Amino acid sequence: MRIHTLTTLLLSAALLGGVANAEDKPLRIGVDVPYEPYQYKLPDGTITGFEVELVNAACERMQRECVWVEQSWDGIIPALQARKFDLIASAMNITEERSNQVLFSDPYYQVPSVWVGKADTKHDLDGSLEGTAIGVQQATIQDEYVTQFYPDAEIRRYADSGSVVADMHAGRLDLVFTAFPLAQETMLTDERFTRQGELVTGPESIYGPGIGAAFRQRDDALAETFNEAMAGLKADGTFDQVFESYFGD
Repeated sequence: MRIHTLTTLLLSAALLGGVANAEDKPLRIGVDVPYEPYQYKLPDGTITGFEVELVNAACERMQRECVWVEQSWDGIIPALQARKFDLIASAMNITEERSNQVLFSDPYYQVPSVWVGKADTKHDLDGSLEGTAIGVQQATIQDEYVTQFYPDAEIRRYADSGSVVADMHAGRLDLVFTAFPLAQETMLTDERFTRQGELVTGPESIYGPGIGAAFRQRDDALAETFNEAMAGLKADGTFDQVFESYFGD
């Protein structure tokens, strides 16, 4: 009986020690950069941006050290599942397809998409855009949107958003479909380009309810702690302060 009790106590201590050790370890966050203004690098290599600052603030509330791990977008969910990092915070829309692979946090912001074209050319977005060279980042909701609604267009898919922007500036694309704030940072300040059509935030079958952090499906306790931290940032005004520093009122 004494041996059984001692064994039980030792096992309990080991389990508690394992939990404590896990919580002492840095929380690794997967991110694809650049995706301004949400995620990008400073000249010294520091990763920053709206979502980065927001999640760093959530880490402080969780009393966890956070480390950002770069990962290309097309492999970011497999890398999470392979335990390269503990969560993804990289402007990822919550969709039904992704929810079959990962556990999402509550949505904490929404990103509209925008069409950007050459200022001297007007495109009929209600038409098929047949033969029009459209640039998108592959495996994004923008990719899914143009694939579904413009199958006759010449869709050019790129591994990162920077390559999409670079080809638009080089004149190799007719249109770009991307996140509105990214377009504001990289193209819409150039008089050669203009926004075309209305901002796009649907359908929900593609866009889902918004942006969330992604976790491995078994890490529900970590996801709930993250949700509580993010709710606290909204309640105490931190979320609004970070938002206004990037997007104004």
